[in-house]
Amino acid sequence: MDLSSINPVFLIASLMVAATPILLAAIGEMVVEKAGVLNLGVEGMMITGAVCGFIIAVETGSPALGFVCAALGGAVLSLLFGVLTQYLMSNQVATGLGLTLFGLGLSALMGQGYVGIKAPPVPRLDLPVLSDLPVVGPILFSHDAMVYLSVALVAAVWAVLKYSRAGLILRAVGENHDAAHALGYKVIRIRLLAIMFGGACAGLGGAYLSLIRVPQWTEGMTAGAGWIALAIVVFASWKAGRVLLGAYLFGGITVLQLNLQAAGVAIPVEYLSMSPYLITILVLVIMSADRSRAALNAPGSLGRVFHATS
Repeated sequence: MDLSSINPVFLIASLMVAATPILLAAIGEMVVEKAGVLNLGVEGMMITGAVCGFIIAVETGSPALGFVCAALGGAVLSLLFGVLTQYLMSNQVATGLGLTLFGLGLSALMGQGYVGIKAPPVPRLDLPVLSDLPVVGPILFSHDAMVYLSVALVAAVWAVLKYSRAGLILRAVGENHDAAHALGYKVIRIRLLAIMFGGACAGLGGAYLSLIRVPQWTEGMTAGAGWIALAIVVFASWKAGRVLLGAYLFGGITVLQLNLQAAGVAIPVEYLSMSPYLITILVLVIMSADRSRAALNAPGSLGRVFHATS
């Protein structure tokens, strides 16, 4: 065992990369839940975004176009969920689970001819002078554009929800859809837009996996990342800043266990591999211990079916 082989600077830089796909999916799901909708299909939307982005990037040679199409793929799949739950009033939990199974199957079918193909490279944004700084440079200024976009997206969602009229309306719909409807707001339209935004974010997170994190297509490559994103939203108490913290915490644990494996720590590999998921469950158990606090933070209409009476 040689722990000196673990470079803390590289560890922190890798943490940001590992956290990005989960952060993108989680911030999108938080907006969906703030609108009062519980979409458990994040995993299905992520894997669909992963395969759509990979196929377009390989065929066109443009990773940027791949990310755009991944967002569109996730949004289209989420729209299916929106129509079923908002217009046909199907059960949100069952529909979300069905969406995940559908996305996993659809992605496996679409990606059959792309196994083993390498994705086109995505350049890093090495900023002159800043990226050459010791310690700070590799950690903050030597990443790809999606890492910075994910952080900017968190800041934008926080600002919109807290300070804008649109954010206030979205939160009002999530807290009490009947009152929002009585005030004249189009509850279903607002929720559909939120659902599509969440789907687009999940698609971007999936594409990050297939184009940057693991630059190739592998069936089922999300490996539960969508479920972790769902858990992080609860862990974060539906607050954007805490979503960022939760995603980076999970990313850090993931990277740390990989580094411990490489260092030859005398712990079975299976235990190290399951550690990020075990710690996520432990955090959720601790957060759920105070049920009154959890209920206070959750949107009041979360998971409830809206039916306009007039």
